[in-house]
Amino acid sequence: MKFSVIVVSYNTLELLRSCLQSLEEADEIIVVDNASSDGSPEMVSKEFPWAILIANSKNVGFGAANNLGLSAMSGDVALFLNSDAQATPGAINRLKQVMSDPQLVACGGRLVELEDWQSPGIARGQNPLGCNGALNNRTQNSCSSQLTLWVVFCEQSGLEKIFPKSRLLSPYWMTERILRSGELVTKVGQVMGACLAIRPLEKFDERYFLYVEDTDLCKRLASHGDIVYVADALFGHVLGGSSAQNRWWSVAMYNLGKETYFRIHKGRFSAGLCWLLNRCGAALRLVLWSALALVTLGRVARFRRQAELFLRVLLCPTKGPQLPADS
Repeated sequence: MKFSVIVVSYNTLELLRSCLQSLEEADEIIVVDNASSDGSPEMVSKEFPWAILIANSKNVGFGAANNLGLSAMSGDVALFLNSDAQATPGAINRLKQVMSDPQLVACGGRLVELEDWQSPGIARGQNPLGCNGALNNRTQNSCSSQLTLWVVFCEQSGLEKIFPKSRLLSPYWMTERILRSGELVTKVGQVMGACLAIRPLEKFDERYFLYVEDTDLCKRLASHGDIVYVADALFGHVLGGSSAQNRWWSVAMYNLGKETYFRIHKGRFSAGLCWLLNRCGAALRLVLWSALALVTLGRVARFRRQAELFLRVLLCPTKGPQLPADS
């Protein structure tokens, strides 16, 4: 089985370099650059000449860029991997082993927080959870059940944070429950696009610019077979490493992605309810962070920044925030 690893890049040069250095087990590497201005395409051409480079003249978005990679691949399975992620030794081969089951249409590895992301790719033979401070043992949520309005309500009301172990009030993320069960390969509703291997039976819906396009893709893939989470295929990941420049924009785009998902799959009424829940959640967080900023008389800058963030999310136009100028 041939694995084609597709990495979408957008102004993450150092992260991208470390990502590509970790992909020795890939049969094919395809980098799709979304008009980066930091020298990423030039770095790929110079340091990784064996990789297939698709250099876009504009930022076409995450899903559309991955679709270009799908069109260029020659492998049997596509592994979408964020540029802020790194494969640990054996991780890609483990996904290959799992995907040898013909009933599976997709799988995803376990994302563990990557601390020292500026260092070179993870060394061969390194213990991925304990050596040299490269990875810590903080697993990130990367698999879940299906997206529903009840999931959005629990998210925006804060119930999933207050009752993280409740299947009723925290119904979405499955990662911690799976790890507590000790199962290595578990059927799930979806796997996040930061590390998602699929048989190329479907493509991303390009109506999503960024966020929730992986949820949509997994929903359609599930009609072809099973999707599983592979707990012992470890990948380091800098959470938010590729979207840290503009946090309020990322939150607003995630909200828009959920609303788009419900409009496509459940209709305008459900999309409207999702919009209302997202705005109520932003208002609740604005009140809470503003209250903390007042109590501390603004001495804790983080509280003020968080209040400003959710004010911008609350006031964001219904059609979503403005896309980047280079898109």
